[in-house]
Amino acid sequence: MSAAAPARYASVDALRGVTVAAMLLVNNPGDWGHVYAPLLHAQWNGCTPTDLIFPMFLFIVGVSSALALTPRVERGDELSPLAATVLKRALRIFGLGLLLHLCALWAFDLAHYRIMGVLQRIGLCFAAVGLLALYTRPRTQWMVLAALLLGYAALLAAGGTYAPFENIASRIDHAVLGVHVYQLDAASGRGHDPEGLVSTLGALATTLLGLRAGDWLRRGQLRALWIGGAVAMAAGYAVSLWQPFNKNLWTPAYVLWTGGIACWLLGAFHVLIDRRGWPALGRAFGVNAIAAYAGSAFMLYALAAAGWLEPLYRHAFADWMTPRFGPYLPSLAYALAFVALWWGVVRWLDSRRIHFKI
Repeated sequence: MSAAAPARYASVDALRGVTVAAMLLVNNPGDWGHVYAPLLHAQWNGCTPTDLIFPMFLFIVGVSSALALTPRVERGDELSPLAATVLKRALRIFGLGLLLHLCALWAFDLAHYRIMGVLQRIGLCFAAVGLLALYTRPRTQWMVLAALLLGYAALLAAGGTYAPFENIASRIDHAVLGVHVYQLDAASGRGHDPEGLVSTLGALATTLLGLRAGDWLRRGQLRALWIGGAVAMAAGYAVSLWQPFNKNLWTPAYVLWTGGIACWLLGAFHVLIDRRGWPALGRAFGVNAIAAYAGSAFMLYALAAAGWLEPLYRHAFADWMTPRFGPYLPSLAYALAFVALWWGVVRWLDSRRIHFKI
């Protein structure tokens, strides 16, 4: 295997880091009953700013795969060791997600164990797109992307409804996973998981779009990023007139809309940071992304299990801020403080060149 390392883009690290920081912000309000609307997911159909975060991260997984793997393929490196590395890392990410859910089960005394989740979806998408990056050409990757979008759109349409718990993705997930889904409807007994098995088809399309965008980035084809982003957003809006934007189902319209926005953000970060020399804000989060996400979750579960989570929020924020500013501002202040704490952690780690990889 060649000793030369693929180029690393500060813009990609920064964009990944900003995305992780946004994840922590929206996942950790002080009071879930008082959250500003842009910091909440759409209840079902629709797309809020918060609904852009997870597809942005998966898009960057694809971009990073293009930057790390495609140059090695072009150099003629042996593919089997690279494929083994991809699969092992994907398995570790999936396993870490399972461990996090085990801790959540203990910390919050949940009624059942959830199998799928954010890290599990990242692991599956990373494995599939990593193998596609190694063993297929760009034309084949575009064909797979088109097949995913068209095939998944047809599957959802065949279900006859996009309603919660009744759509075909939720029905299949519940049939396969049983009670081990995110949510069970007490009235019907049906289940739903926003990171379920079937909707991972849409998430895989997002990651694959990131793979192609990453190839444009490494080849300096900035114009392709702008045009591709515009075409994807326009197509996403057009498709949404037939099938809605829906993060829970990760619909093709949602894939295209969020993927187009991601292309533009990638292009903007590249121009500002790599070409114009702006500071790579967010980089510290970006180079320790999974560590920050998992570490913050473990901390949250430990606080909850110890019974400190609610008193911490109440005494440090709510008791003195709510009478002055109302209940929404202290909830946001807590979330910002949570992000700031972990920004300090990852800055300290980065200053000592400690970068956790799994």
